[in-house]
Amino acid sequence: MNLLTDKLYRYDAARNARAAGIYPYFREIQSDQDTEVIINGKKVLMFGSNAYLGLTNHPKVKEAAIEAVKKYGTGMAGSRFLNGTLDIHVELEKKLAKFVGKEDAIVYSTGFGVNEGVLSCITGREDYILWDELDHASIIEGARISFSTKLKFRHNDMESLEKQLQRCEPDKVKLIVVDGVFSMEGDVANLPEIVRLAKKYNANVMVDEAHSLGVLGSNNSGKGLVEQCGLVDDVDLIMGTFSKSLASIGGFIAANETVIDYLRHNSRSYIFTASITPAATAAASAALDILISEPERIKHLWDITHYALDGFRQMGCEIGHTSTPIIPLFIRDNEKTFMITKMLFEEGIFVNPVVSPAVSPADTLIRFSLMATNTKDQIDIAFDKIEKIFKKMGVL
Repeated sequence: MNLLTDKLYRYDAARNARAAGIYPYFREIQSDQDTEVIINGKKVLMFGSNAYLGLTNHPKVKEAAIEAVKKYGTGMAGSRFLNGTLDIHVELEKKLAKFVGKEDAIVYSTGFGVNEGVLSCITGREDYILWDELDHASIIEGARISFSTKLKFRHNDMESLEKQLQRCEPDKVKLIVVDGVFSMEGDVANLPEIVRLAKKYNANVMVDEAHSLGVLGSNNSGKGLVEQCGLVDDVDLIMGTFSKSLASIGGFIAANETVIDYLRHNSRSYIFTASITPAATAAASAALDILISEPERIKHLWDITHYALDGFRQMGCEIGHTSTPIIPLFIRDNEKTFMITKMLFEEGIFVNPVVSPAVSPADTLIRFSLMATNTKDQIDIAFDKIEKIFKKMGVL
């Protein structure tokens, strides 16, 4: 008997969902990532993407990637630390640092690798990492690898955070890590209060702007939550990804020069991973240029976000505390969430189910997300299908 296979076969959740005909994952898209995609030869409206600015199809982004392949080839065949640094890597890092208002930045091959690589090494055995219970899995994984003491606080609960800060030794490093926008429920971190507590207890702050870069920012700047709150000088590390608004793959961390230099020489997911490809680098850089030069794109995203939020509230959907293009439609039942996802897909609407163990069975939801290229007409079609199916399934 193969003990490993026997042990893993006991995991039967996916097998059971397939048998019931409600398995919702790994749906094969046969077209570009747009507001309408083709799956199994069928056109469906896409409301499950993280491409908030709708730039994955932008001609300038695609052309930048193509030209980078022509000049540099398809891959790097090494890490940034050794033979894998290109001039366009360095140019992008300088551009990102300037954009978010920090002295320096470094680019990683994935956003997950940023959080894993930074949090696993930036604090020591005698230090503390404090994290929100709804932080992204990459933050949790990076903290788990760290030798520091890990202290979890209740979601956006400042009283809980302060109690955890009070448990820390005053003369040790204390790093508070939060998502700017929480990726499943779409609510925003209480950053002003987090910074106030950080100052009170001599702590440092890191913000993951993965879902807020290109979305939040003063005057539709897209610079993220930190800038929108006017707290660039008070937040020590700003993290972001390329796989959302920047239409590529990869991520970055921005901070002062001392922090960045340390990470360049100590962050294992940076040092021991092949560097981001030329095409991905050039695409992210071109997307950042468009983000900066077209604030009207972000304005439209917010126009349709408010339209969708108002529509779902009027429909009677439970959408929690979201105020962003990520809109959770709470179902609060695992099997029903799977079934509704399937029924919506059959009606031509692509959404993502969020079920346990990602959330508790009582908190399962449909994740409905918007892109700047979505139209109100498309949202109206989604409203019609969602209302019909939610009523049929007893959700409304």
